[in-house]
Amino acid sequence: MVVPAPAGSSLDVIVRAMADTLRAGWGQSLVVENKPGAGGTIGMDLVAKAAPDGYTLGIGFNGPIAFGPFMFKKMPYDPTKDLIPIVLTSSQPNVLAVPANHPASNMREFIAWSKTQGDKLSYASVGQGSSSHLSMELLKATAGFEATHIPFNGSPPAALSVAQNETQALLAVEPALLSLVQGGRLKLLGVTSPQRLPSRPDLQTVAEAGFPGFDALAWNGIFAPAGTPSDIIARLNTDINAAMADPAFRQNMLKQGLIIGGGSPAQFKSFIDSETRKWGAIITKVGIKLD
Repeated sequence: MVVPAPAGSSLDVIVRAMADTLRAGWGQSLVVENKPGAGGTIGMDLVAKAAPDGYTLGIGFNGPIAFGPFMFKKMPYDPTKDLIPIVLTSSQPNVLAVPANHPASNMREFIAWSKTQGDKLSYASVGQGSSSHLSMELLKATAGFEATHIPFNGSPPAALSVAQNETQALLAVEPALLSLVQGGRLKLLGVTSPQRLPSRPDLQTVAEAGFPGFDALAWNGIFAPAGTPSDIIARLNTDINAAMADPAFRQNMLKQGLIIGGGSPAQFKSFIDSETRKWGAIITKVGIKLD
């Protein structure tokens, strides 16, 4: 199983959490190979070019699947032609973090406040072209306010910039913000998922703030090389769905604030197609390029 991210990353944790269940069901070893770099495209390229026999899979995410075709002039593979979606493994919304002394107390108030700031507002992201970046651009376009993007290399420096009021907002996954929230330096105002989070039912959704249908999730799923026989894809889908139904796996994922996936290959493909259209429009509008 190729993981296009470093050891210890959320993708790595997901794969290793389900590995024991898959090993038992398959009766053979499952080797996890971390191949980070180039926004996830290095790892997914290895999957795309592997033998289509069901023995090499990869866990892909928004970046190298839905974002990459619009941000890179040339990718080493075509996500729509060279990879077969097997199953959505999990998704995770971003939460809106602001300095602890910010006047807003929820998402609706933050949007109203942002519209009074003109061009003075700046926001942090965890990196250029990240879900953190694109989710805020979608929020800006949907709600109608302006803000200057200040990208950082990862969650810790981005969150610290907001805590120090060097930037005024950040959309990022909740676990990355908890230490500063618990330390009283950040507060959370809302969430980018269609429904409120079970772990934080106090956080207002963007839809509840007056923008129905808003949905911005970081997601990941399992892929096989194009040409893998349909019966193998069906078996893999069944086995991975079973692994994700394991109580220990579910508890582990929920503890990290992840929404557990599942479903058929066709459902996952339809989801990817929808995400690609949505984010492609935002990336093209903003003009984000990574090469």
